[in-house]
Amino acid sequence: MSSKEVKTALKSAREAIKNKEFKEALKHCKAVLKLEKNNYNAWVFIGLAASELDQPDQSQSAYKKAVELEPEQLLAWQGLANLYEKTDQWDFKVELPNVYQKLVELYASSDKKKCYEVIKKLSETYQSDKEYLKLAKVWLQLIQLKQEDAVDKKELLELWQEMTQLLSECLNEDEQDNETQQHLITAFENILVLTEPVPGEKHKKISADYVKCLSKLPQEEAKMKEACESMLSHYPSQSYPLEVLCSHYLKTGILNEDTISCFHRLLDLAPNCGLGHLGLGTKALQEGRYKDAIKDLSQGLKKMGCSTGWHSLAEAQFKVHRYSDSAISCSQGLLTCASGDKELRVKLLRLKLETSVRSGGEKAADQALETFSQIPDAEKDPVLVALKGRAYLNKGQIDQALKVSSGLVASNPNLAQGLALRGLVHLAEGQQQLAEQSFLNAASQSPNCGEYYFLLGQLYWDMGEETRKDRSKAHTHLLKAAKLEPHLGCVFRYLGHYYREVANDRGRARGCYKKAFELDNEDAESGTASVDLSMEQGDMDTALATLESVIEKATPGSAKWAWMRRGLYYLKVGEHQKAIPDLQAALRADPEDWVCWECLGEAYLNRRSFTAALKAFGKAHQLQPNSIYSVYQAAAIKQTLGKFKEAVAEYLQITAQQDYVPALKGLGECQLSLAKSLMEDCRDGGAADLIQQAIQNLFRAVELRPDLSCLWKLLGDACTAVSTVSPNRAQVLMPAPLAGLDPNSQGHMLNQAQTLKVGERCYARALKLMSEAPSLWYDLGLNYYRQSSLPCPTEGEQNSQSMVLEKAQQCLKKAIMMDSGNHSYWNALGVISMNKGLENFALAQHCFIKSIQVEPNNVVAWTNLGTLYLKKDNIELAHEAFKIAQSLEPLYVNCWIGQALIAERVGSYDTMDLFRHTTELSTHMEGVKGYAFWVCSTLLDKSNRDSELYRYNIVQMNAISAAQVALSKYTERIQSDPEAFIMLGYLNEHLQLKRQALQAYQRAVELLQSMSSTDEKAFALGSYGRALCTAGQWEEAVHVYNSTPLQELSDLVGLALAYCRAGLIPESISAYERALAVASSEKEKAYILTALALLQHRQGNLDSAKTLLFKCSMLKEPISESLLCLCALGLVHSDATLAAAALTELLKQGSASGSVVEQQCLLTCTLLALQGNYSAVQREVSRAVHSNPGNPSLWALLSRVVPQYYPRKANGGAMAGQVACLSSMTQGKRALLYSGVNQLANGRHSGEDSYRNALKTMQRAVLLCPDDPAAWAGLMAACHTENTSCYLTGSAPCRQGLEKTLMAVVSEKVRSVEEIERPLAQTLEGWVLQQAVTGLTLAGQLEQAEALCSQVLNVSPEHPAVMLSLRQVQCQRLLLADGGTVLPDSVLEQLNNTVMMNPTNLGAWHWLAEVYRSQGLLVQAVMAYRQSLQLASQLGLHGSQVSSLIRLALLALGPCMAGVPGNDWKDLVLEATTEVLKLGSFPMAHLFQALLQYVTKMAARETRRLLERLVYVSSQDFPVTVVQVASWYLLRHLHAKNDQELITVLLQHAKMKGDQRLLEFDSLLASLSS
Repeated sequence: MSSKEVKTALKSAREAIKNKEFKEALKHCKAVLKLEKNNYNAWVFIGLAASELDQPDQSQSAYKKAVELEPEQLLAWQGLANLYEKTDQWDFKVELPNVYQKLVELYASSDKKKCYEVIKKLSETYQSDKEYLKLAKVWLQLIQLKQEDAVDKKELLELWQEMTQLLSECLNEDEQDNETQQHLITAFENILVLTEPVPGEKHKKISADYVKCLSKLPQEEAKMKEACESMLSHYPSQSYPLEVLCSHYLKTGILNEDTISCFHRLLDLAPNCGLGHLGLGTKALQEGRYKDAIKDLSQGLKKMGCSTGWHSLAEAQFKVHRYSDSAISCSQGLLTCASGDKELRVKLLRLKLETSVRSGGEKAADQALETFSQIPDAEKDPVLVALKGRAYLNKGQIDQALKVSSGLVASNPNLAQGLALRGLVHLAEGQQQLAEQSFLNAASQSPNCGEYYFLLGQLYWDMGEETRKDRSKAHTHLLKAAKLEPHLGCVFRYLGHYYREVANDRGRARGCYKKAFELDNEDAESGTASVDLSMEQGDMDTALATLESVIEKATPGSAKWAWMRRGLYYLKVGEHQKAIPDLQAALRADPEDWVCWECLGEAYLNRRSFTAALKAFGKAHQLQPNSIYSVYQAAAIKQTLGKFKEAVAEYLQITAQQDYVPALKGLGECQLSLAKSLMEDCRDGGAADLIQQAIQNLFRAVELRPDLSCLWKLLGDACTAVSTVSPNRAQVLMPAPLAGLDPNSQGHMLNQAQTLKVGERCYARALKLMSEAPSLWYDLGLNYYRQSSLPCPTEGEQNSQSMVLEKAQQCLKKAIMMDSGNHSYWNALGVISMNKGLENFALAQHCFIKSIQVEPNNVVAWTNLGTLYLKKDNIELAHEAFKIAQSLEPLYVNCWIGQALIAERVGSYDTMDLFRHTTELSTHMEGVKGYAFWVCSTLLDKSNRDSELYRYNIVQMNAISAAQVALSKYTERIQSDPEAFIMLGYLNEHLQLKRQALQAYQRAVELLQSMSSTDEKAFALGSYGRALCTAGQWEEAVHVYNSTPLQELSDLVGLALAYCRAGLIPESISAYERALAVASSEKEKAYILTALALLQHRQGNLDSAKTLLFKCSMLKEPISESLLCLCALGLVHSDATLAAAALTELLKQGSASGSVVEQQCLLTCTLLALQGNYSAVQREVSRAVHSNPGNPSLWALLSRVVPQYYPRKANGGAMAGQVACLSSMTQGKRALLYSGVNQLANGRHSGEDSYRNALKTMQRAVLLCPDDPAAWAGLMAACHTENTSCYLTGSAPCRQGLEKTLMAVVSEKVRSVEEIERPLAQTLEGWVLQQAVTGLTLAGQLEQAEALCSQVLNVSPEHPAVMLSLRQVQCQRLLLADGGTVLPDSVLEQLNNTVMMNPTNLGAWHWLAEVYRSQGLLVQAVMAYRQSLQLASQLGLHGSQVSSLIRLALLALGPCMAGVPGNDWKDLVLEATTEVLKLGSFPMAHLFQALLQYVTKMAARETRRLLERLVYVSSQDFPVTVVQVASWYLLRHLHAKNDQELITVLLQHAKMKGDQRLLEFDSLLASLSS
């Protein structure tokens, strides 16, 4: 091929590459190479095509072949560079810099721009490979090329800056190249030359970078200093060059004058710079200025971390014996220490070991042992081993320490540290002599070590008094230790001990303590001693300065001693507010310090923070139970807060331990205060007891301290307080010395007057001690006044009391002479002057006005002034005075009593309201009697019952109860006022308090026996007789009524009633006839005629009774009671016509009162029952309740009739009983029993509802009415229900064996019922016997049941009901014994005869029918049920009729279900159920009819209709059993008809109701049909 062909092939290859047909290009190139093996272009084209075809190795070979052929040609080198750049192969990357270098050489002469680009790429490659020297050379080559091109200075500067940025990274490499560093320095020098202006910001930054660079090159120290000086010359305010220099000096340890100057210059420029402080601190450490060193080093290390700095700080702290701080500094230094600096690390570990050992304590010892294990070859260093032994000693491991010391002494006998360790071990073992010898040897080996001399001095001090006093020992060695170790604070502490306790030099001791505390701020003992000595010497400023310096540095929970002492100082000077936070801070440090708690309580108490003080003293007592002071202060605080009972308990706790006078005084004061509070409530008995106790305790205090006038004054107060209580209560057992008896004799019981005399002597004794105390004269005057107020039966005693009153006046005048500015003295003198014995009204008025002038807000003086004006009949002035008093103090009761007296005098309607208000404010005798008088007067006036004033004053204000309570207090205090007792009895009658009323009237009659007031006595006797009648004491009532004149209608009627109740009917009739003659109104006559009719009926004169009642109805003012009696008469004698006529007339009278409405409803229900209209009974009561929903009696009546006449609504009856119980407690007691009966009728037991069931209700009924035999019978029935429920569910009954117990309780309660209720009670007793027998029979205890019946028959042989029960039990035993065999005819005959003996016992007929049924005698059973039905109809027992018919229907249904032929039984079922449904809607009757239909026509539609009516009933009244039985038969009916749709509906209904048994039955039927 010619050259033309070669050119054509290369051209074709070029075109193929252009068109990206690289394989085609390779073919053309290979063709060329066949002709020309060394064709440059062909190899280049092959390299390019192979590169594009991802054949890098072939491409590389082609390019290299081309480079070999033409080394100076660019094309192949460019292709090779492109190949290496885009191919990610490590060998390509390695060769890439060489290719770039060749391209730089080739471009340098041809294309400068591309040359620069390649240099950039080459520098990036060198930078990524961290070949900084090559990078520097390449960059220098670039700069040289730029310089050849004569570029401007700015571009050159940028290139040099970029070069420094690239090369600065080499300074961080471990292996640094000196040539590269020199290139970097050259770059910075050129930058500094080119940068303008100088000085300037850019120049400053470059200079700082240059200095920073040089600081990292230790060999360039000279240039670094030169650069720093140069920068400082241009920029003197910049601290950075100084920081670099200072850092350099710290690392090299060069600390001469120039370096110190450098540190100072740095701190002048940057005061917070850490380097400056570190440098000065290090210099101070070298010079022995340890405090300055610690200060500067600590300040420097706060700004920057430096391991050498931490080591220096730890060393300085060690020198001043701050071992804990030194250990912390060592730990910080170890954290910052570089891993390569092993020497510094070992230094830190050694120092930490020593500081941990010298710190003491087990924790520090553990840390020391851990540090010891970290030191290399520590076991080979005897000094470190000695420290290890001391660490064991600090941990208490004496054996280990002894082992270490023994080894040291054996290997290094002259080692001072080993000898000291041996001495410390001996000291720990208590061998002081051996320890002394070891310390002496250690001191001789190391005479310049102050520690050993201190150990000797400490040893001598602890060896006892003798060595302490020997100056050549303890004192000398301590002085030597202080000289050698001037920074060892404990040395000066012991020197302080020596000067204070031995030399008795307080000044030197204080100086030594102060020095010790300055050296060691944590030395609480030295600080405490220093402050205490300063305070002792009166230098409070120094003491406070010391305390404040400690407190400022203290952390929470520390420096307890300082907080405590400053708090005590503030407490001493009276700054209690400042003392509290200090004492609280002390307690944070030590919460168990009871003394500190007492001090805090004292501070709180002085600040009047009583609750906080109480808690503080309580905590102190808890920590120290033997501290009487805490208990006393707590009691005193409670006394201040008015918690006298609690205070008394704590005072007694103190006085039980010792006779502590302040506690006895406080105890007496508290008891006196409690007595006064009881007297305010008229509880005089308790008050007298407390006064006696106060006198006893105060006398104990007086015996201990007779020189204290306050104790005598309190004794006088206690004795004078007796004047307030009732005279018969004021019997005080007085200590013999106080009573003026022989001190060796026992106490003497003194009356009120004698006790007041003792109080007089006590005040006199107090005045002997403090004769110039006006308050004592005032107290003595009041005592005389109280003595003069006592009752004086004889004339001589009256004269004596006048003299006592004059004495009281003189005492008050004496008090006013001493202190005329006390308003109480003026007021008391005015009261005494008004008294009956003096009656100096002018002086009294002057005193009251003077008291008001002294104290204008003087409510007592204004009230007394008003009383004075009222006494002088000056109503207007009295009203104004009382009015001002009310405005000053609205709660002061006396001024209100004054206004009430004024209102009473002028006849105001507000009188009663004012008196009522006085009783609400407090119990005042005058206010109480006034209010009671107005209440009784209002009640006696029968004409005002419907007035608004009566409703407000009596009903709305609950006046009767309020007056009764207040008057009870009055009569407790004043027991000689017959009027008060009459009013109290009258109020008690209104409140149905029969016994209290009787007692009050009896007391009134006793008081009136000696008085001449005939009318008042007659009224009292009449009231007393009425109370006796109410209490059931008829004979006594007759006697009392006969003692009256018998002229008043009330007395005659009362006597007639008493005769009637006593059974003296003729006498009663005679009394009523006398009363009829006295009666003045038609209404009174109607009542008397009604009573006479009742008496005639009791005597059997029915016609006379009717005549009298008819006569009542013909009067002008007929009364409803007569018609009620006429109706009741008709009901009792079954005269429905008479009863209906009387009831009709009664209803014509219109609206009646609540009790009459109840009686009307009861009579109407009785009439309906008599007429056989049972369903209307419940409706009638419900109607009455609807009309009178607020009448609890009607609710109780509804609850009573429901179980008897409409048991289906028993649930509603139970709720009605609950309503009655909540509405009225009186009705509720009985209504609760009715509610329980309803629950029994409804079958409500605990298995259904654990909270609302018959047992719970009956238990409550028994609790409220324990004397009601019916409640106990109901409880018996409820227990029987619970047991029956347990039997039905298969569980064990929980209330067995109660029958006999409950039966005995009922029998006991029946004996105490009233005569009129005795027949009903005996019937109940018989029912209980039957219930007990039934319970025993149900439990299977037939022998016990038979024995019980036999036991009753032994007492009452002719008791048919008991005989019936006996026969029932015996029959049951026969049936069980014979295994259900047929009973003989003789037995059946005997049973029939027994039932015939109980013709009215429906249960007996039912039982007999059941016996016949069990024997297969169905006809006889039917006859027995018909007999019971007939009996129920005759007795009008609605429920029994239903029961008999249901039982009869069930009996007849049995043969029908069994398929007995004939229609007789079916007709009987229809007959019985139809009769039942006539009486009411009963589910059981509907069920029997449905079952009868099922038996006769199982597949009929009527069968399904009847059953569905029972199954899908919405009412909750249907029994569950009825619904379930109907569901079973309905399911069988539907299965028989194969009605799947209705079966599904029935099963879904069962699921909704939870009837799981029906679902199981369905599964059984489905399986049988399949």
